[in-house]
Amino acid sequence: MPSLWKLRLSMAAALAIIITLSTLVIAVILSLLQVGLIYIGIFVVAINILQWLISPYIIDTLYRAKEIPESENPRLHAIVENLSSKSGIKKPKLMLARIPIPNAFAYGSPVTGNRVAVTEGLLKTLNEGEVEAVIGHELGHLKHRDVQVMMVVSLLPALFYYIGYSIMVSSMYGRRQRNENGGMALLGMGLVAFSFFLTYVCVSFLSRVREYYADRHSATIVENGAQKLSTGLAKIVHAVKNMKGIRNDTQHLNAFKALFITDPDRAETESMMLSVMATSSDQKLVEEIMAQRLTWVDRLNEVFSTHPHIVKRIKALQELS
Repeated sequence: MPSLWKLRLSMAAALAIIITLSTLVIAVILSLLQVGLIYIGIFVVAINILQWLISPYIIDTLYRAKEIPESENPRLHAIVENLSSKSGIKKPKLMLARIPIPNAFAYGSPVTGNRVAVTEGLLKTLNEGEVEAVIGHELGHLKHRDVQVMMVVSLLPALFYYIGYSIMVSSMYGRRQRNENGGMALLGMGLVAFSFFLTYVCVSFLSRVREYYADRHSATIVENGAQKLSTGLAKIVHAVKNMKGIRNDTQHLNAFKALFITDPDRAETESMMLSVMATSSDQKLVEEIMAQRLTWVDRLNEVFSTHPHIVKRIKALQELS
């Protein structure tokens, strides 16, 4: 795993690029095209903040998540209580998402408070130690305020998209001004498209770095956490390859997949390399994954992913252990 100072430097660099680029491009666009784009910005920001505030309700409905009473699973509640204390944060609500895909996610807002959800598939696939490590990872997201950070930086790609769309519509229907300002409109659209692409790549990179941070947090607060999380991640990916039919039936659940400990779509792709692997033991599965070499296609796909590739992620965890 990259050292702590490298992770911090990478996050700072990504944020600097995102903020500088967005400020520069918006200033240029507003000066070239004297249209009410500022109102679009206000609208997009307001909509995204509203979505963030009510998103826990949407997530609970989408993933059929219900709070787990302490009397129903006292052991799991004790794990969350203990790890929350070690993390220095208030214990979040513990939720059970009634979906078969093995996964977990942290979410919340000032309206609902913080929540950590585990899926039915996760509890069936992993043992207690591995579930503990996964929960440690999710608590890391809460401690580092990743939900809030990613909400803020994710505003920018959305903002550029709607600005570009507005410019396109204006250039199409503003016949009189189209001849006079067509060149500037085209330039503005080009700048917005480039900025959307670059900020999307930077936001994805920032998300991957924060996944490493959450992995490191789990390794810190869970006894033998790096090894437990390595095994847990490997078993999640391995389980997905046997769930192709279920995955096809649950495509509608991907709206908030960036929240998950692993991207379900990426897990399905990454699990393909396990089709001929021996699974006689959990450690063997981890070793088989670590032995894989990443192709240039894998590296290119990772640029646009919110999660690190499973091979890189497990190798990083093994370095910690």
